[in-house]
Amino acid sequence: MADTPRLDVPRGQHRRFAFLRLNPDAVGQFAEGIARFLGTGRFLAVQTLIVLVWIALNVFAVQLRWDPYPFILLNLAFSTQAAYAAPLILLAQNRQADRDRVQAEEDRARAASTRADTEYLARELAAVRVAVGELATRDFIRSELNRLASDDGEDAEKREKKRKKRDREEAEARGAG
Repeated sequence: MADTPRLDVPRGQHRRFAFLRLNPDAVGQFAEGIARFLGTGRFLAVQTLIVLVWIALNVFAVQLRWDPYPFILLNLAFSTQAAYAAPLILLAQNRQADRDRVQAEEDRARAASTRADTEYLARELAAVRVAVGELATRDFIRSELNRLASDDGEDAEKREKKRKKRDREEAEARGAG
């Protein structure tokens, strides 16, 4: 019973296939390099040149014919290339999709931050406009000063009239008395 592994305990790492453990980033970079190369005009030109030489040697150089059934080996080479190229291209596309997703998340975060900053600035600008709207303008101050000056002039006239009236009343009170 002691040799039987418990089901509630995770199994340890298998060491049998430790040599197959690859760095995912290194494999991904390799796949992207291959995918980039397969998508170039240089690759198409080199592949076309190899195929033309292969066909020419199989058709015209009968003594050099290494493919007993013409073009079967060429077909096998193309199949092998496709069998490796397709997964490598898919791996490169998946890595690009992951990068695009991270970039989109960063763009959304940056957009949200920009929107928050813009809303804050809009509120601040509105507050400044309200504050400026409450400030006295030069024309308002001039009109108020003119009104106060005219009020002071009217008050001075009223005080002068009151003083003259009081002086008359005092003079009459002295003359009557």
